[in-house]
Amino acid sequence: MGRLRRLADLTQEELSERSGMSVDVVRKLEQRRKHSARLPTLHSLAKGLGVELTTLLGDPPGVPSSGDADPPQLVAVRRAIMPPLFAPPAEPTGVEQLSLPLLRAELTDGWTLYHSADFGRLMGVLPDIIADARLLAAVGNEEQRAAGQAALGKALQLGGHLAMRLGKTDLALAALERAHAAAEDSSDPLLAPMVSNSVAWAYQRQARLDDARNLAVHAADRVEQEHKGTAAGIRVWGGLLMSAATSYARSDDYGTANEMMTTAEAAAGRLATLPPPADGKLVSVFSRSSVRIERVRLAVQHERPEEGLQLARGMRLSRDIPPSWRTWLLLDVARACTDVGDAAGAVKTLERLRRVAPTWMRHHTLAVAIVSDLWAMSARPPGLRRLAEFLGVAD
Repeated sequence: MGRLRRLADLTQEELSERSGMSVDVVRKLEQRRKHSARLPTLHSLAKGLGVELTTLLGDPPGVPSSGDADPPQLVAVRRAIMPPLFAPPAEPTGVEQLSLPLLRAELTDGWTLYHSADFGRLMGVLPDIIADARLLAAVGNEEQRAAGQAALGKALQLGGHLAMRLGKTDLALAALERAHAAAEDSSDPLLAPMVSNSVAWAYQRQARLDDARNLAVHAADRVEQEHKGTAAGIRVWGGLLMSAATSYARSDDYGTANEMMTTAEAAAGRLATLPPPADGKLVSVFSRSSVRIERVRLAVQHERPEEGLQLARGMRLSRDIPPSWRTWLLLDVARACTDVGDAAGAVKTLERLRRVAPTWMRHHTLAVAIVSDLWAMSARPPGLRRLAEFLGVAD
């Protein structure tokens, strides 16, 4: 932030006056003595600096891009997503050994690896999954090709999500563009809106909040008109609604975001009355638990830690909530505890996170920010040193 302030030719005092933030907050953020700030604070600072909000948000949870050359595994993923241009197509081999049920099982395993933050193993298996799906999308009768296109769309969507977690947003959008094209030719009418949700997430990471919101709302309206009577339709619609709410929240419209989340939570209650989707792990994550997790996040990000803790109190997560979502909930609870002065509660929550999702904790930039803020306190609570050493932030 200091670099942005100097580019704007402002002193810390002048930025404080323009943004309405105290000089102490500006100083601590620049000196990294305070490692996390809430959305209202960031909005004020962005306005004072004359920059977009996402300029201050930094890399979302994941692995920030370092500018280094891609490792061989990522090169293989990139090549699978974007085959060589102008090269003759490879001769199809191994068609006899391929089957759609086997490929869908491999896709399910791939998404499980993703939600477990096992990105190394996922990079190892994803190129073959994409290649097999591309082959199935090109052979057989029309119905078989359409089913293969559905598998290809889901494989490329997974590639897009992986690329975003690795800080490769342009590769992610290339994968998602191809995923959407496959979805349009597929037998799955809900795949295109699911891919649209992924694209909206990528737009959020590129500071294109209006594009993200408009895309999510448009896709949600389409699903509501055509598929709202099925469990899969409700899950896809709900995921899109939560995505739109996130864009509203990042645009500093907490009221609209919270209203949309409340609507989504009410709709999630209908899932218990409907038969579950056949391939639940290949459909958008959406349930009462996931909506409540997102509501906690929005409250905490908007400097409402007490509200966030109240929303989280007594939550019983459904069994289908993946480790990635459990991580977000525990991190937001830890941050809320820190905000209300309950450092011991924050450490206890982070210790639980380390037990249930240690890999995600290492990958999550927010975990480092929270532990760094706690580590900077004059009175460090018991157990904090182990967490600081685990994340590499101890003195």
